[in-house]
Amino acid sequence: MPTPAKIINMVASLQNDTAQQQYTEDAVLPYLNIAMQELQEIFEENNIPLTNETSGILTVPAGTVIIGFGTVPALPANLIEIQQVWESNDGGNTWTPMVRKDFIPHNLEEIEISTFGIFAWVNNEIRVPPATGIIQLKLDYIQSIFNLPIEIDDVEVELGVRFKNLTTYLGYATGALCSMFIGENETRAAAQNGKAEIALERALNIPTKGRQAIYTRRRPFRANYKTRGWF
Repeated sequence: MPTPAKIINMVASLQNDTAQQQYTEDAVLPYLNIAMQELQEIFEENNIPLTNETSGILTVPAGTVIIGFGTVPALPANLIEIQQVWESNDGGNTWTPMVRKDFIPHNLEEIEISTFGIFAWVNNEIRVPPATGIIQLKLDYIQSIFNLPIEIDDVEVELGVRFKNLTTYLGYATGALCSMFIGENETRAAAQNGKAEIALERALNIPTKGRQAIYTRRRPFRANYKTRGWF
């Protein structure tokens, strides 16, 4: 399984420093964190399935109007962006989608209702009208896939099987940053950036084609296949 240490080993090899005399774990780790944060943002922007998550049931007490990261109930710690909120009467297990608004209408602020019906996502908090009873919520949301920053004591901790296809990109992207800012070698940084872009395209295409049920027919491994009657 991929670990930060294995990616750092790859980075050192890309710098012709397999002994890691200059490109040590301490030196490379800050740039790996930068590359992982950038990858996180790219995946969130492209809604890659790896970032999709559904919360457990949030039991919202009567009269609650704000649900945040520090409230009871609390939002999931890895939540980045809300995709859909569902509500059910307490214990009813009958889920109804709520309508997202920019703001809670002011005429509902002082009126207690039996179901929320609507919600607003403001300042990283869910805002709802006050309800007369307990309401349960489920959230479909975009999650953060990395627990950043990675500390030096955690470089041997496995990232997990779902990150196997990201190792190549992270190695090249981190290598490019190290070439630019440690080695001050713009030519090597550009070459590694090019490799990182190709690896990222593969990493994005694999889940995207899976969602679209797109299958690629491989062409024969010969340059002049068109002249040999292959269609």
